[in-house]
Amino acid sequence: MQLLSRLMFGLAGSVLMLLALGLIIFGCWRLVAAFTLSGEHLAEPLLGAVGYVIISIAVFDVAKFLIEEEVLNGRERRIASEARRSLTKFISTIAIAIFLEALVTVFRVSATRVTELLYPTFLLIAATLLVIGLGAYQRLSAMVERQVDAGDRTHERNS
Repeated sequence: MQLLSRLMFGLAGSVLMLLALGLIIFGCWRLVAAFTLSGEHLAEPLLGAVGYVIISIAVFDVAKFLIEEEVLNGRERRIASEARRSLTKFISTIAIAIFLEALVTVFRVSATRVTELLYPTFLLIAATLLVIGLGAYQRLSAMVERQVDAGDRTHERNS
């Protein structure tokens, strides 16, 4: 069952990586098409290309996380700090992608459709809450790790 699980995660990760590449290619294709078509405003295609690249980075990072954590390393983590570092890196990348997408969306809608600024505002709030949650997770998990380490050392001295 573990082999099947690793195969499925590997396949899912590979498909996600291909989709991320497809998003980058599509964003660049739209940008080239905007440059070649006369009379089209370039601001929208430029911001769209940035959005596609940001989303592709997030999708690629999810794929990389799946392959590294589920296929190469397996499900078990040797030490808690290693799992915490891995999760921190993953969540940080997602938070950065959300912040960048919110920023791109603010530029896209603020010039013409100010009433639609609610969506990027919620994105900014969600990314901020994600970072705050990550900070709380870091603090709590580091405290638990110190307590467990101190308990292990005490147990070793008493044995």
